[in-house]
Amino acid sequence: MHILLTIILVVSGIYSILCAILDWDWFFASRRAAPFVQIFGRNGARIFYIVLGLFIIIVGIIYGVIVR
Repeated sequence: MHILLTIILVVSGIYSILCAILDWDWFFASRRAAPFVQIFGRNGARIFYIVLGLFIIIVGIIYGVIVR
């Protein structure tokens, strides 16, 4: 079961990073991302989601190693 959570976390992190790098309008126009765009601006929100994605990937890898 823990391998599934590790995979979900890593894929979620990659998804966040891809959305930020490719600057997908539908992602940044969503109601969950809109507050970050208002606070940080579009480029700031992109940087935020890249950092968030990296954090989620690191947490997933650490979780996978520790719970193993």
